[in-house]
Amino acid sequence: MSVLIFIDQAEGKIKKSSYEAASYGAQAADLLGTHAEGIILGKTDDNLSTLGNYGLAKVHTIDDSQLNKFDAQVYAKLIHDVVISTGADTIIFSNNVSGKAIAPRLSVQLKAGLVSGAVALPDLSNGFVVKKSVFSGKAFANISVNTPKKIISLNPNSFNITKVEGSAEIVSFNASIPSSTIETTAVNKITGDVPLGEADVVVSGGRGLKGPENWGLVTELASLLNAATACSRPVADIHWRPHHEHVGQTGLAIAPNLYIAIGISGAIQHLAGVNRSKTIVVINKDPEAPFFKAADYGIVGDAFEVVPKIIDSIKKMKSSS
Repeated sequence: MSVLIFIDQAEGKIKKSSYEAASYGAQAADLLGTHAEGIILGKTDDNLSTLGNYGLAKVHTIDDSQLNKFDAQVYAKLIHDVVISTGADTIIFSNNVSGKAIAPRLSVQLKAGLVSGAVALPDLSNGFVVKKSVFSGKAFANISVNTPKKIISLNPNSFNITKVEGSAEIVSFNASIPSSTIETTAVNKITGDVPLGEADVVVSGGRGLKGPENWGLVTELASLLNAATACSRPVADIHWRPHHEHVGQTGLAIAPNLYIAIGISGAIQHLAGVNRSKTIVVINKDPEAPFFKAADYGIVGDAFEVVPKIIDSIKKMKSSS
């Protein structure tokens, strides 16, 4: 009996969401009276023993470069083998692109109940109940899981990363790697200093910026805040910005600590992708913009007047510190 956490990595670097999942899994293990272990697939550059600082007693590795090319079917089969070998009965994923692809497949293989989009530790007072986000973050549901093995995928940025003193034991897992049925014909990498899905701060712009020539307001503010940039769907559709920056119901759903929306009206489809943000700041000259109803802080004003003043204030604050 143990808790097993999938440690997701990209290009040899562990993702921030994996540290959240590790902290969550370690605390879940404490509640269950057991210990937490990790599983990582592919070659990595990070020192895996430091995962002990996030509560993991042991990390199982399959150190093979062919696994650096993600294939959900192959990953699910290998994680299944590790689960069977270790006897883990609770498996934790981050509810990101990788977790959404692997967890359902693993659930079928293990005949395990799956709760996706979890936002809190399991409640053990009456069985095994997990709180999750539903209806695009507008409500919560408490799901009771009764299967012997249980799978939880944790919503990114819904659980604080907690560090402890420790060093994880690294264990090489001998496995026969299945042949991938996926052929990669091209790789188009998204460039940028801060990956949008991992960002703590996001600065986003809409049609209120009037044209791509004014996007410097977004990028300059984002640079000062070490933030990622994003946009509304209309902006992507008219090719002011690339589609990978589109956040919303039909784009990327994000949950940063701070989301700054500049010139975005806040249609329901956009809100569905950003309403899990911890703090939302809206800048719009229309006081009736729907986004103000969801905002924690709002500034009614012209973005071309407000944003430069914010940028100047941040620069002055940084120069004086």
